[in-house]
Amino acid sequence: MNLIYIHTHDTGKYVQPYGSPVATPNLMQFASGGTLFRHAFSAAPTCAPSRASLMTGMCPHSNGMLGLPHRGFLLNDYSRHMAQYLQNFGFETILCGEHHEAPNDDMIGYSRVLSRDKSAKEISEKAWDLTNANRVADFLFSGTGKPFFLSFGMHNTHREYPEIDQSINPDFVMPPFPIYDTKETRRDMAAFYSAVRIVDSCVGIVLDALKRSGHGKDTAVIISTDHGIAFPRMKCHLYDTGIGVMLMMDFPGNPMGGKVLDSLVSQVDLFPTVCDLLGISKPAWLQGHTLMPLLNGAETEVRDKIFAEVNFHAAYEPKRCVRTSRYKLIRLYDDYNHIVPANTDDSPSKDLMLRSGYLAEARPHEMLFDLYLDPTERVNLVTENRYAEIHSEMSDRLNRWMLRTKDPILMGKLQKPKHALVNKPSCISPASTDYEP
Repeated sequence: MNLIYIHTHDTGKYVQPYGSPVATPNLMQFASGGTLFRHAFSAAPTCAPSRASLMTGMCPHSNGMLGLPHRGFLLNDYSRHMAQYLQNFGFETILCGEHHEAPNDDMIGYSRVLSRDKSAKEISEKAWDLTNANRVADFLFSGTGKPFFLSFGMHNTHREYPEIDQSINPDFVMPPFPIYDTKETRRDMAAFYSAVRIVDSCVGIVLDALKRSGHGKDTAVIISTDHGIAFPRMKCHLYDTGIGVMLMMDFPGNPMGGKVLDSLVSQVDLFPTVCDLLGISKPAWLQGHTLMPLLNGAETEVRDKIFAEVNFHAAYEPKRCVRTSRYKLIRLYDDYNHIVPANTDDSPSKDLMLRSGYLAEARPHEMLFDLYLDPTERVNLVTENRYAEIHSEMSDRLNRWMLRTKDPILMGKLQKPKHALVNKPSCISPASTDYEP
């Protein structure tokens, strides 16, 4: 069996199959015939650590990707990347478009890269993604003598967003919770939805080529994103708005085709699942659980908790969380008493919050939420006596995971690589050049 992994930038779950009010007919058709996971989570709500975790089957502090490659962070061992591992079993591994797992394509070790020409990207991200979708289609029609793994990454829905699609009227768009409803934030979300439309068009090109080339009969497809959308309290935050992701998959003979699953899953579970789908052995370093018992109907759960983390994004802001189906504990491991604004992408929505006193808000270093009663994660229960036992249990789960995975934050402040670019925690924008020494 072959495998195509289709992924986007900063989409969260804001697509039609998850109830978002934007037409994505190609994603909807795929979800309707495949398997959709309602409770899938990223291992990190930042671009490179999330992707590196999915591609290695390890959390960021285990695989070494504590920050962003273009700022100086790298994987500890690129031979543990899925693209290189699959080559050991005779797979041709192909990259087209975004990856965000190394400062250049060659470091990762794909057999072939289809998207070295950056001219389309320089014109617009829309043109870049559409050009790459057609490159994937051309590859599917060209044929190959080997089984293949193809990673197709889109820049959309990363900021900056494209011009608002003429079919989308911002006056009738609702900004995402918890963003306040204003003309500016409506336009911000309308631009995001315009980027989602581009994503859906690209997915349609690839899926159409998959069907017409005949590879639909021998190819598994996984569609996901790295983390939540680039709005305040989402991307780079451990709330569900930051770590919740779309995850849809399908493969020939899928017993759960057309099904929606409420099972708790993490993106670190995809590497072991891929191994089972492709019929190859699993490497010893994997930290996730195969999803095959869910996909073949043998089980309804493969895990009872997920973990996620942040270390470096634009600025240093280490934090960890453990989440069960009902409860979440978030813990911060720095001594800041203020918001770290550079870790929120610049946007009209961020500007509104900055003007309104966002930086004066309290920043608790520990938060406990009862998600059944408070799915929006607004009521911190850490000091509530009636939740003392739950707090103790969740804290123990988090501590045991950190010990088991040898989390370096337990030894004190994380050190950045010598020449890495890390903004000072006082920087307002990630575009600032005021870096830590």
